[in-house]
This record gives sequence, C-alpha cells and structure tokens, in this order.
Amino acid sequence: MSSTSLPLDVEAAIDHLMNFLSVEGVTGQEAKIAAAVSDALKKVGVPASAIRFDDANKRIPVPTETGNLFVDLPGTRPGPRLLFSTHLDTVPLCAGAKPRREGDRIVSDGTTALGGDARTGVALLVVLAETLIKHKLPHPPITLLFTVREESGLHGARELNPADLGGAAMCINVDGQLASELLIGAVGQENWEVEIKGRASHAGVAPEKGISATMVGALALAEARSAGWFGKVVKSDGRGTSNVGIFGGKAGKVAAGDATNVVTDYVYIKGEARSPEAAFATKIADGYKKAFAEAKAAVVDHEGDTAEVTFTQTPAYPPFELAKDAPVVKRASKALAALGIEPVYLFSNGGLDANWFDKHGVPTITIGAGQAEIHTIKEYVNLTEYEKGCRIGLLMATLED
Repeated sequence: MSSTSLPLDVEAAIDHLMNFLSVEGVTGQEAKIAAAVSDALKKVGVPASAIRFDDANKRIPVPTETGNLFVDLPGTRPGPRLLFSTHLDTVPLCAGAKPRREGDRIVSDGTTALGGDARTGVALLVVLAETLIKHKLPHPPITLLFTVREESGLHGARELNPADLGGAAMCINVDGQLASELLIGAVGQENWEVEIKGRASHAGVAPEKGISATMVGALALAEARSAGWFGKVVKSDGRGTSNVGIFGGKAGKVAAGDATNVVTDYVYIKGEARSPEAAFATKIADGYKKAFAEAKAAVVDHEGDTAEVTFTQTPAYPPFELAKDAPVVKRASKALAALGIEPVYLFSNGGLDANWFDKHGVPTITIGAGQAEIHTIKEYVNLTEYEKGCRIGLLMATLED
C-alpha cells in the first residue's frame, strides 16, 4: 500500500490521543487507562474475545494494578505475525494532566507533565486497529501489546510470558519522538546498592569511638570517581555511564544521620551502571564495589574496628543492537521511504521495553510518534510527528513482505 492511499482519519486519531491523555495511569496504577483502551478497541470493532490480560503483575516485585494488555488481530493475508507495542503507564509527574490543543501541539496546563510518553503510542495502536478494521486493509496476523510499569523498571515487558507474543517475527515499539528516528539498540543497565553500618558515638566527646558510615560512603564515592567509574566511563575495554542516585539514611530517610554531634552509624547508597555491553556494566559496578571495600578499610575506630559494608548488584535489563539489514529495520526504513522520510538510526542510552522484547526473541525497533520534552512540565505532543507515526505504523502493518 502506498503512502498516498493510506486511509488515515487524522482528526479521529487526534481525538483518540486527547482521550487517552486525559485518563490517569501513573506507573503501577494502569487499571483505568487499560479499561479506557479496552473500551476504545471494542468501539472500533475489536471483539471482546480478542482482548486479554496476562498475569505479569503477579510477578512484578512492586504493587501493580493490572497485567499487560494484549489484542490479537487475525491476519487477512498470509505472513509472519507482527507485534506492535507501547506502554500504558506514565511518570508520576503526569498525575492530574489536563491536555489541551494549541495549534499543531497538545500541551498540559503547565502544572504537570502531559503523558505523551507513551500515550502517543497507546493512541497509535488503537488507530491502527481501527483503520485496519474499518477499511478492511490486508495485513498479516498482528498482536498489539500495551505493557505496564515501563517507567519504573520495564517490569511489564520483563515479566511477560514470551509464549503470549504468539511467535511474532518482529516488533514495532512506539515510544519515541521524531518519525525519522529509528531506535535500533539500547544500553543495558546494572543497579547497585550498598548498606554501610557504622557505630554511633558522641562527635565531640569521643569521636574516636565511632565509625562514620558517612565518611565510608564519601571516601568510596571519591575513590570511584578518581578511578574513572563515575559519570561518563571510557576505558580501554569498554564504555558506559554511571550515577549515584540515592545517599540516604535508615528506613528511607532523606538524611544519613540524625545530628551533627553524633557520628553517623548508617548510610544507604544506590546507583546504576549502563553500557552497550552487559559485561562492562557489571565491570563498572565492580569498580564501585572495590571502592567501598577500600573505604571500609580506611575508616576505623580507636580499636581498629571497621564498618559493616554490604554491597549488592543486580542486572536491570540487557543491552541489544539490531543490524541495519535486520528484517524489522528494513521494514521500518521502507515505510519511511514511502513517506519521503530519510531514516536516522539511533542507539539509546536509556532502556526501552525493546530491550526485553529482544531478549524474549523478538527483534524490536522503536519508532517515534511526537512525544517531546518528556518527564517535564514543558512536555508536549507534536501533532505533525504524531500523524507521521500513525502513517508509519499503518505502512509497517500493511507492507508486503
């Protein structure tokens, strides 16, 4: 099907987007938006029997209202199954969003983020189903997937059962900004955390009897930075990034310690490491582990005792990268060419649901549909890019193999 013959109802597509932007669904609380999507799909002709939820929420380690939402569209012509995906949840800053249209943009009222990440994808998938059904367009079997808890750790994609993907040959994930940008890979991430248990003492009367957990943490982080493991990491055997995100106290307290006249007896620190290579992300975390061991040995009380330091590290998601001649990349490039768009191939420094789909055996490309300035109160949706994204989705669903 050519781009000029695509029967896209642009205003109806925008109406869907406005509707979904107005439905709250911050990460972990996706029940309302899932119900709104299900209702919209039924209204455009998807039978209720084709809509199902999995039980991934029962495996996600943090409270999650609902599982991932799946929609199975039978093919009207032969071909390998296609998977189209996006995520239902938004970041907490989107709570209470009030979308309004301003020319070729949709914006919020300026007090919250908007939720275009990834309600543009949610709307696109519904528009795709509506257009295919209404105009009886030829397409292979298609599964639509709306994941939960993407924003808080890619949990829905991680915990789904790969068998629920129906043997899809490739996936088109909608979670980007510009239609010209094709995300063909992303870094992997390893999280690390450390508990430092020191010993309290009076900081004025008997400081030598204390073991400062704060000092252990400070020395360790300084050593990690000096050794080249903090921020942008470039070594002879790899590259990546790292960050220290939390430096706090007991029971989630913001402060480590209670008073200036007490030697701090407890510190909790949490950070991350990212790299295109999983092994190098682990190596970055190992660098922090070594730094904390050295700092432990350096801070002693008057009897030579040291703090108790417990360092743990856990892979968060795997990296991946597709070749430019991979079938899904070629299919996306062909769709962009039909629209006269020159593709820009990108590698993301942030994790995507695509990381886990690829791990589950489904090569995945991520396309853009107009979300911009995400995770800020300046967030908006570029409707020109949203329309292009809808057209790319339709073309990828209907192109001949």
